[in-house]
Amino acid sequence: MGKLVRAFLNVVADDESSPLRGRSPDEVTLAAGGIHLVDAVSIGETYLDILARHGLSEPTANGERNPEANGASQPPSGSFAAWFAEVRVDANLGLLRIPRILSAVDAGCILNAKLARSQMIGGAVMGVGMTLLEETVFDRETGRIANASFGDYLIPANADVGEIGVVGASAAIANAVFHATGRRIGSLPIMFDQLL
Repeated sequence: MGKLVRAFLNVVADDESSPLRGRSPDEVTLAAGGIHLVDAVSIGETYLDILARHGLSEPTANGERNPEANGASQPPSGSFAAWFAEVRVDANLGLLRIPRILSAVDAGCILNAKLARSQMIGGAVMGVGMTLLEETVFDRETGRIANASFGDYLIPANADVGEIGVVGASAAIANAVFHATGRRIGSLPIMFDQLL
C-alpha cells in the first residue's frame, strides 16, 4: 500500500481508541475517505478522525518512484492531482457559484511550502476563470478580438474567488455542475444560458 497508509497506521499503532490499532498494511484497504479492514468494511475510521484525535493538521510521508527500475522507457514527466468542486446553481437565474474547490496534489519534493501553496491557489483561480468567465470574442466582420482589454475580458477577482494547478479544476467544476443540474457541459466557459 503506500507509505502514507503506513504513516496513518503508525499514528494509531498504540491508540487504544482506534479500531486499526496494531494493524499491518496488508490487513487494511482504503475506501470512503478512510481506512478499514479488508475483510470487515465496518471496522475502520476516516482519515479526518485519525488526524483530529491526534491533533494533526495533515499526514506526511516521504517516498520515491522509479519507473525505469524494471527496464521500462523514460519515466513520465508530469504531476498528478485530484480536484473536487462544490457548486451552487440558482435554478431561476442560472447563476453559478463555487463555494469550495479542493485539490490533492502529488507535487514531488516541495522546497518552499508557501510558494507551492500559492501556486496551487493561483492555479485554482485560473481554473475557475477559464471555466466560468474567460472567453475570447471575435468580431465577425473584422475578425478582430472584441474583448481585448481587461475591461471587457472577464477574469476572476477577489469577489469571485476569495481565498481558494489549473489542470483538473475545470473538470471538477463541470462535474459538480452536472451533479447539481443534470446538465453535462463540454465547452468553456460555462455560461448562465447553458444552465437554464
